[in-house]
This record gives sequence, structure tokens and C-alpha cells, in this order.
Amino acid sequence: MRRSALIFLHDLAMVVLAWLGAFWLRFNLDIPQEFSRSMWSALIVVLPVQGGVFYAFGLYRGLWRFASVSDLKRILIACGVAGLATPAALVMTQQLTLVPRSVFILGPLLLVLLMGGVRFTYRAWKDGHFFLRRTGVGTPVLIVGTDETAMRLIKELETSRVWRVVGIIEPVSSQAGRRLGGVPILGGIDQIRSHAERSEARSAIIAMPAASVAERRRTTEAIASAGLAAMTVPSLDDLLTGRVAISSIRKVELEDLLGRDRVELDEAGLSELLQGKTVLITGAGGSIGSELCRQINRFKPGMMVFVEQSEFALYSIEQEFSGRSVSCVIGDVKDAERMKSVFARFRPDVVFHAAAYKHVPLMECANAWEAIKNNVQGTLTVARAAQDAGVGEFVLISTDKAVNPTNVMGASKRLAEVVCQAMQAQTQGTRFVMVRFGNVLGSSGSVIPLFREQILRGGPVTVTHPEIIRYFMLIPEAAQLVLQAGLMAARDAEGGRVFVLDMGEPVRIVDLARDMIRLSGFNEEDIRIEFTGLRPGEKLYEELLADGESTLPTPHPKLRIAKPSAIPDTEWLKSLEAWLEMPWRDEADVKDGLRQRVPEYQPAAH
Repeated sequence: MRRSALIFLHDLAMVVLAWLGAFWLRFNLDIPQEFSRSMWSALIVVLPVQGGVFYAFGLYRGLWRFASVSDLKRILIACGVAGLATPAALVMTQQLTLVPRSVFILGPLLLVLLMGGVRFTYRAWKDGHFFLRRTGVGTPVLIVGTDETAMRLIKELETSRVWRVVGIIEPVSSQAGRRLGGVPILGGIDQIRSHAERSEARSAIIAMPAASVAERRRTTEAIASAGLAAMTVPSLDDLLTGRVAISSIRKVELEDLLGRDRVELDEAGLSELLQGKTVLITGAGGSIGSELCRQINRFKPGMMVFVEQSEFALYSIEQEFSGRSVSCVIGDVKDAERMKSVFARFRPDVVFHAAAYKHVPLMECANAWEAIKNNVQGTLTVARAAQDAGVGEFVLISTDKAVNPTNVMGASKRLAEVVCQAMQAQTQGTRFVMVRFGNVLGSSGSVIPLFREQILRGGPVTVTHPEIIRYFMLIPEAAQLVLQAGLMAARDAEGGRVFVLDMGEPVRIVDLARDMIRLSGFNEEDIRIEFTGLRPGEKLYEELLADGESTLPTPHPKLRIAKPSAIPDTEWLKSLEAWLEMPWRDEADVKDGLRQRVPEYQPAAH
């Protein structure tokens, strides 16, 4: 209140100065005596009239520290209205005759200059433009990009004591010699090495959040080959949602080079599917499960039920969602009584089954039976509980390793898919859907954390084979497409579909290792790559479709439906349950049982 009063008094003082200034300009600084008297007497009317107009236009609600074009527009309109109200008020008080008409034009113009000028001068002073603008403070840095993001970044870094922008590099040279925000445009990305040497820059910030992954990769490679540290601004999604500011600069990560164009979701359809509903997620503390929780939360479900076997993982996700409508359940998906109790209590509308053992070498030998129990029996147990509780949609998170599997983990996930298809054949209520995709960057068990740790230790970085390739996608993209598949299942009268995600182009793991070494500021002379040989159950390449499968298109460009093979009958399911109820089996027995039930399973030689 006190600040607003002071600003109001300031503007009244500006009214006086503008009014007197208009008279002085009209008479070339030599005002006749009769006009001088009218000038002062008219102020008795002018001050309350113009002050009232300014107050009515809300000029005292904003902060000078953040004065903007919208504030200037408001001042222009207010001064224009005040300029029209002033002669009208003087006519009513019979004081118009000794006021020159030019004063009514000069006065508002001077008033705009005074009121707007003081506000913007104050903001410029607070922003440090008078003292800190490119005065040699901070480390010299180049900015790559010439769009609005680059312009905003330049403005935000003008007062930074960490960075000093010394030049702009274009993705394609076309405007060299011009300036953007007062900073010279030096040339194209192909000349970045010479520009860096001349400007003594040691880093380059990529200010192209909307660029494609291919463009970001080319730009990063050019920056790295020039011997510069590659930095980047946040992603377009982060900027649009307001999670971070343009100036939240960070190092370029592998995810920036392997990520793909953003997923377009059916927001309205997902809101209809999830809003106000009870959604249960198994494996909620895992990498995929926890991201599913975050993505589902965007659509305002009535309640989310987190089912997790790991106490610490459940605690972590509970802390992240503290204060929201969630219920946390410690439970083993293989425990039929526990799952029945949980489903009977919460009566979920939608279930996302992400709980699974996924690490191929660990599940291949001594732990093979545990992989079967967790991935197959666990799926069957949760599916039965969902069916009994009247769940609408049941989404199984599967894997590309389920296709022509050569390892126990992949074969167990394929068997889980068949279990859901068999369950679908027995019910018209719950709709089952399976979503099959490849590796996700940064997930538990991924090679990415391993490579990072090896680089920190100084190497070597271990790769199993020079020709091994894998599909990769970001965890958020995988979770979003899983939700989209769940929506399609809700609209599918039949159910039992296997959805295949568009994983893009496969990546050679050795190329991925080289990228990580380069992004860490090293080369292969500093940190060498060592080949260790394929691990038990590991394939050189993964597939998204089995030999006998083909796909059908869906309305979403990144989702396709795998045509199912023959659906097993009730007797097959009873036989499977009898096998699962047996006591512990050794590796050979497990693999024999898998070969009988998954014909395409061909165990790899160790």
C-alpha cells in the first residue's frame, strides 16, 4: 500500500512537470504573465482529473521491476484518456479560455515520456544494464541458434557473472555480420572452431529446444569436434510447462541425442479414461512404473494405488507424491490372497502391470525359476484379481525381448503376454492389452548408468560386442505411449491386443559408448572401450515382431498392433498353472518347460 501511494505521488508530480513543460514549450520558455497565472490555477483541476484517470486504469498494481510493453500500452491509453478529460473538465470549471490548444497535445506526449521513461529506466537499472552489460564478467560462451529462445537466453545472461555471450552461431549460415540482442552473429556451425578461437570461447550453448534430434546430434558433434563443451537449454516440454527457465543451462546429455520428437497424446481421451478414476500401478517404484505414476497424475485421477515389493522404492515414490490422493501398498504380485485383498479394497478402474524381473543375465541361470514365478505367475495372479474386481482395462508392460526370445527373461515375458490373451478369451469384462517396447534410457539395469560409472573411474568402458545393437527410447515417451495404448484398449471391443511401439532406428552400443565418452569431455585415447563378449542369453539385436507376426496400423503413428498367433484354450491355462505351482525348478527344467509353452523360444548358447 505504501509503495502504491509513493508511485501515485510520483505520477502526480509527473502530471505537474508535463503540464508546466507543455506551457514552456508552447512559449519557448518565456511564458507571458497572464498565461502563467492560468497555468497554475488550471493545475487545481488537472491534478485530480488526471490522477483519477490513472488510478482507474490500475497503473499502481504492477511492479516497476518488471515493467513491460503491456505496462507502456496501459500508460499510453491512460494518458490519452486523461488528455481528453482535461479540456472537458476545464470547460466545466470555465478555465479553458487562457490555456493554449497546443498544451492539450504537448501535455499527454510529455506525460507518456516521463511516466514510461522513469519506469523503464528503473527496470534497466535493476536489471544491471547500466553497469554489467557485457563488461568482461563471466566465461566467454557462444550461443547456437537465432530464434526467440536464443534472444531470450541472451537477455537472461546479460547480467550473469557466470557466462558472457561473445557471439552467436547459426545452424545454417545466412545472417553473418548482423546482430541479435546486441550480440554479433558470427557465422554457421561449420565455422564454429575458428569463431571459438577468435572469441576465446570454451563452451557453446545450444538454444534450439524445438530442433529435431538429428539437428541436435549434428550440432553437438560439431561443437565437440571443435573442442568446446556442449551445453543446452531445457527441452521444449519443460519450457512450455514452466518447470524451468531458459537460463537453466545444463550439459548436453545422451538423452538429448537419442531422444526423439515429442509424443502427441490424445489428451481429451486420456482425461476421459483416467480423470476421477482409481488407477492401480504394480512395480510403481521402478523406472517405468514411477514414470507411469507421474504421467497418470497429469490427468487428475481420483486415486492412484501404488503396489510395490521394495520398501525403499515405495517410500521414494510416496515422498514424491506426498499430499496427493495416493495409497501405497507393500505386496508381492505372486501373492494371490494379498492381490485379491488389495483389488477388493480399492476396486481400481484401470491397472498398469509394470512389476517384473527384467535383467537378462541375472535371470538366465540360477534365478530362472524366480523369473518365471514373478513374470508369469505374478501376471496371472494380478490379472485374475483384476478380472474378479471388475477392472475395465488391464495393461501389461512387455518387452522386445519377448520376440523370438533367446533368454529366460524374454521367454517369461512372452508367456505373460499369452497368459493375458488366454484370460481375454475367457472374459467379456476386463480388456487386456500388452505393450511391447525396447530399452529405455536411464532405467534400472540400463547400460547408461554403468557407462557413466566406468567413465568416472577413468575406464575402460565395457561393451559386450562391437556389432550389438539395441532400440532405445526415453522413459517419459515410453510411459506416454503405454497410456495411449491403454486408451486404445478401452475403445477396443475385443481386447487381447499386443501393441508394438515405434522404437525408431536401432543404435549400436559401441556408438552409444563413444557418444558418452565424448560428451564427458574425453576421447578414446583418454578412456578406451573394451569388448567383453556376449553375456548369457544375450542377442546381437532385438526384434519387435516374431517371425510369424505382422502389424496393423492404429490411429496413433507411433503405435501398431501385432497380429496374434493362435490363442491358447482353457486347458492350456490349467496346464500352465499346474506347472507354476511346482516347487523350485533348476535352469534346465525351466528352459524345457519354456520350450514347450513358447515355441519360438530358442535358448542362446552361453
